[in-house]
Amino acid sequence: MFEKVRAIIADKLSLNEDEITMDSTFEDLGADSLDIVELVMALEEEFDVEIADEQAENAKKVGDVVNYLKTLTGED
Repeated sequence: MFEKVRAIIADKLSLNEDEITMDSTFEDLGADSLDIVELVMALEEEFDVEIADEQAENAKKVGDVVNYLKTLTGED
């Protein structure tokens, strides 16, 4: 799960995957509000889920997103 999320984040933010950890904050990664919207849309498409706006706003770290997606998909 983390590897898929990391790949999407790296693609959308033009980063090297090695720069992204579970503890990385989106602020640290240089993501602005538009980047976050694009990331949410890409993650929803990749995992075939709907991410609540409130959840997207509250996710500060990559790990927050990974853990939330795990609850939505039932994946590890």
